[in-house]
Amino acid sequence: MKGLFKATLVLLMVSLPLHVTWADEYSDMIKSFQDAGESGSYFASSYGYAVFPSIGKAGIGIGGAHGSGKVYKQGTLIGESKMTQVTVGFQLGGQVYSQVIFFENENALNDFTSGNFEFSAQATAVALTAGASAEANTGGGTSAGVSGGKNNADTQSLGYRKGMAIFTIAKGGLMYEAALGGQKYSYSPL
Repeated sequence: MKGLFKATLVLLMVSLPLHVTWADEYSDMIKSFQDAGESGSYFASSYGYAVFPSIGKAGIGIGGAHGSGKVYKQGTLIGESKMTQVTVGFQLGGQVYSQVIFFENENALNDFTSGNFEFSAQATAVALTAGASAEANTGGGTSAGVSGGKNNADTQSLGYRKGMAIFTIAKGGLMYEAALGGQKYSYSPL
């Protein structure tokens, strides 16, 4: 009994900082996007947004990506989301990135939170990174962006497309790809 108590106490002490880190991960990621130039203005003007602090992506011929996030309506947390992507094509490597999706209006947020949502092949993301980058769009094609050393994009804003705007910040890794696949999102209200 004494051993079980000690094990439970140690587990509790170890897991407590993880919850604090997890909470900070979301606020740190939102701050990164707010400070990243053009994506910052979207927080004030959008109806809502979904934030994904870490999406892991890897592939050798067949690849995939996965990440968990939170969905906000007018700054208030309303639910959680999971992103999954499967790709087929020339690809090699791994990458971790953060992503934010802004919803222009209530209809766009409702589309995203209606259940399983998938971006079309025409959706693209603006890469907010230091240096030149090529970023996979949400439909599996590619888009290129060049940005300065201040972690802001020098590319023109793509604006909203069908009520949504997507921005990414590369966190690490290297991935070569010319792959086909789309991002799918699930939503669970709080």
